[in-house]
Amino acid sequence: ATCGNCSCKNKNCSGTPEVKPDILVLGKALSGGVYPVSAVLADNEIMNVIRPGNHGSTFGGNPVAAAVAIAALEVVRDEGLAENADKLGKIFRKEINEYIKDSEVVDLVRGKGLLNAIVINDDEDSDLAWDICLRLRDNGLLAKPTHGNIIRFAPPLVMTEEQLYECLDIIKKTLSEFE
Repeated sequence: ATCGNCSCKNKNCSGTPEVKPDILVLGKALSGGVYPVSAVLADNEIMNVIRPGNHGSTFGGNPVAAAVAIAALEVVRDEGLAENADKLGKIFRKEINEYIKDSEVVDLVRGKGLLNAIVINDDEDSDLAWDICLRLRDNGLLAKPTHGNIIRFAPPLVMTEEQLYECLDIIKKTLSEFE
């Protein structure tokens, strides 16, 4: 769900827009966080395996949810949010890569679009990534530790370049406190 709706630049976050998944499950981001909605997408070859009446959901086909999802997808398309995610993600990785050349705390930055992570130079059982996330919070930025020594950054698609640089300043300041 974290990778949905162009946060990694392309629609299905496959790594390349040419990849067509057999089944694509969408949720959370499909409505832009406005209304609970999800979807399962597949071609007829896959979907025809499921016979009518063998599946369903209490709120399946909800017209309000469908309208919200369509409107959210139109915003993503019309406002160029996939392109924005790609552009800002490249800036994020470039800036953090520059920072970590002299860092003893961060080993690696990786990501696609606006979904990025830094790998902390410590083992997975360490609390260092957690401690850095707490300090990031205290300094004004929310991030999530994952897999022990990895910090994930997943800002909203509507983030501006100015906001990105504010976040980068907070990240660099915070990391420097642990050097």
